[in-house]
Amino acid sequence: MTTIAVLPGDGVGPEIVLEATKVLQHVGALFGIPLTFEEGIVGGAAIDRCGTPLPPETWSLCHAADAILFGAVGGPKWDSLPVDRRPERGLLTLRKELGLYANLRPVRLFPPLVDASPLKREIIEEVDLLVLRELTGGLYFGEPKGIGPAPDGKGERAIDTLSYTTQEIERIARIGFQIAAQRRKRLTSVDKVNVLASSQLWRRVVTETATEFPDIELDHMLVDNCSMQLIRNPRRFDVVLTENTFGDILSDEAAMLAGSIGMLPSASLGDGPGLYEPIHGSAPDIAGQDKANPLAAILSAAMLMRYSLHHESAAAAIEAAVSRVLEAGYRTPDIWQPGPAVLVGTAQVGDLIVESIAKG
Repeated sequence: MTTIAVLPGDGVGPEIVLEATKVLQHVGALFGIPLTFEEGIVGGAAIDRCGTPLPPETWSLCHAADAILFGAVGGPKWDSLPVDRRPERGLLTLRKELGLYANLRPVRLFPPLVDASPLKREIIEEVDLLVLRELTGGLYFGEPKGIGPAPDGKGERAIDTLSYTTQEIERIARIGFQIAAQRRKRLTSVDKVNVLASSQLWRRVVTETATEFPDIELDHMLVDNCSMQLIRNPRRFDVVLTENTFGDILSDEAAMLAGSIGMLPSASLGDGPGLYEPIHGSAPDIAGQDKANPLAAILSAAMLMRYSLHHESAAAAIEAAVSRVLEAGYRTPDIWQPGPAVLVGTAQVGDLIVESIAKG
């Protein structure tokens, strides 16, 4: 029996995770994959109940699971808390303690959504890239970190440390080259080598690692240029390799290539059980209104099937069902289009995906 730890979190998290779980249950039964689901609390919900964003019980559940399905955390309710006690710290701690250093964020334009993007059709047609984000280093984890008195005694000073080691860069680079070998054999490494010492080490280590993969075409790009090229010529990219903060920002930008941030799944892989989540936030402004797009969570469930359960047929069945539902014209508000599109809610999308998988 395969155990999936389910962490709905905050905001729209419970709604979208419910639909992703529904799809996993159906696919598991269809393909004869025995699954069991165990739910835990995390983020703001855990703070309210237990006083901490990652209770020991949730940590134990995740550590023992075969994979983790995650919703979203955070919201204005907890914005006044110190950084190390906010809901997001629960997710960051999970990634760090489980050794999940490789974050895969595929950006694929489903053809029915070609007119949902704010970009011109001729720019985004056939876009299919993957942002590979290093997940456990950089500004989010570097020390020292914090706010204290300014050295001159006038006000305060905030410090965040950007730090990477050779080993951290080498292991994520190697995964990037391996992924590129299974795709179109191109890897773009993104840095800020003209300003940052960490980027100088990043570029040197990536270049050295590339010698192990002579069939992969490697190029380097400054992050500011990459942010422009993602909009100007996104089809030039195959695998985009970058550090933690850059990857966080660039993948949100790339979401517009797919029509909505509600379409982008992710997988966090490394030493522990894989963690699968949509890249969007908790969207508290629409929580409980049946408006959230669950497709990113459902596509994250497909990635769970592919990378943790190694069941490509089940993953492909989910992705094909998403494509068919979009082709039939069903849309949540974030990808609503005038014309023949049919506006549907969160729960109905999940039902439509299950129905489509059943029909094959």
